[in-house]
Amino acid sequence: MPDLSHWPLDPSVRHLNHGSFGAVPRVALERQQALREEMETNPDDWFRRLPERVGRARATLARWLRVPAEATALVPNASAGVSTVLSSLALPRGSEVLVTDHAYGAVAMGVARAAARAGARTRTLHIPLTATAEEIAAGFADALTPATSLVVVDQITSATARHFPVAAITRLAHSAGAKVLVDGAHAAGMLPDPVGAAGSADFWVGNLHKWCCAPRGTAVLVARGPDASDLWPLTDSWGAPHPFPRRFDEQGTIDLTAWLAAPWALEFIEETYGWDAARAGMTKLAEMAQGILTDALRADPAEVAGAPAPAMRLVPLPAGLATDHEASHVLQRHISAVTGCETAITSWDGRGFLRLSAHVYNTVADYEHLAERLPDCLNA
Repeated sequence: MPDLSHWPLDPSVRHLNHGSFGAVPRVALERQQALREEMETNPDDWFRRLPERVGRARATLARWLRVPAEATALVPNASAGVSTVLSSLALPRGSEVLVTDHAYGAVAMGVARAAARAGARTRTLHIPLTATAEEIAAGFADALTPATSLVVVDQITSATARHFPVAAITRLAHSAGAKVLVDGAHAAGMLPDPVGAAGSADFWVGNLHKWCCAPRGTAVLVARGPDASDLWPLTDSWGAPHPFPRRFDEQGTIDLTAWLAAPWALEFIEETYGWDAARAGMTKLAEMAQGILTDALRADPAEVAGAPAPAMRLVPLPAGLATDHEASHVLQRHISAVTGCETAITSWDGRGFLRLSAHVYNTVADYEHLAERLPDCLNA
C-alpha cells in the first residue's frame, strides 16, 4: 500500500481519481482548522480583518503561479471563474462563442446560457482524440471567423485528458479579433507555468484543489488587459467599490479559510517532494498506469493517441460501456464497490473511458491492483 502518512485518505481504498476532487495534506487541513477556530473565537475581529489576510494569501498564490497579484483574483472553483467572466463580458449581439466538444459540461452549459442572454450563438468545434497539438491548432485556425468574439478553450481537458496548445490557439484567436478564456481547471500544479503556457490569453481560470492539493473551494482567476476592470464577483459585497482584484477579497461571511490555508499545501509539496520532482514522477506514473490498464483491458492505445495530459491518461473501455454521462457514473460506483478503487469513468462522443490520474501518494502497485480486478469487474 502507498504511504499515506501525510494524507487523511482511507488506506483501505486505492485513490486513483485525484483529478476530480483532489486530496488535501494533513498540514493544510490542520492550518485550515486552526483558522476556523480563530474565526469562531472572535468573529467580529476575524471578518473585519479578513480582506487584508485574503489579499496577502492571494499575493502568495499569484507569486507561485508566476503572475502579478494585481491580475489575480480568488474564486471558489474554475467553473465560478468562467461564470464570472461570462457574466461580466459583453458579447456582441449576433457574434459567436467558439468552444470544443471536449469542454467541461458545466462550462459548456454556462457558455450556452451566456450567449443566449446576449443574443449571440455558440459553435462547437470537434477535435478528434487522436489529434496532435499541431492538428488541434489547425482546427481552430479553420474554425475562427470574423463573427467569433470569444474562444473558450481547455488547457487540459477533463473528460478526455488532452493537453491543448492554448498559446497557439490564443495567437490565432487574437489575430481573428476574438478574446480568449482558458479553462485551466487541471493545469495548476500539473504544469510548471500554466498561466505562462497560455500565452497572452485574456482570461485564465484554474483550480488549486486538484493538483496543488489546496483545501477545496480555492481557485484563481487571472485577467490581463482592459477587460479586467469589468470583472465583478458573482455576488455583490462590500468590496464592490475597490478595483479588480481587490473587490474579490471581500465576500461577506463566507468561510474563506480554504484560501488562507492554500499556501500551506503548496509549501508542503515543495518541502516534502519538490514540485519539479513531483511533476516528473506523476507524469511517469500516469504513463506507466496507462500501459498497465491498456494491457489488462486489451485496449487499443491508438484510440487515445494525440496530445495526452502529463498526469492524466485515458484507457478505452470495451464498446458499449459508459456511453453517456449517467452510465459512466453507474459504472464508476460499480467499480468502486467491486475493486476497492476510486476511479474516474468518463464518456465522450458516445464512447466510455477509464481516466487515470496520478499524484504523489500513488504507486505502480495501485494501478496493478486495479488491473488485476477490473476485467472481471467489467464482465460482471
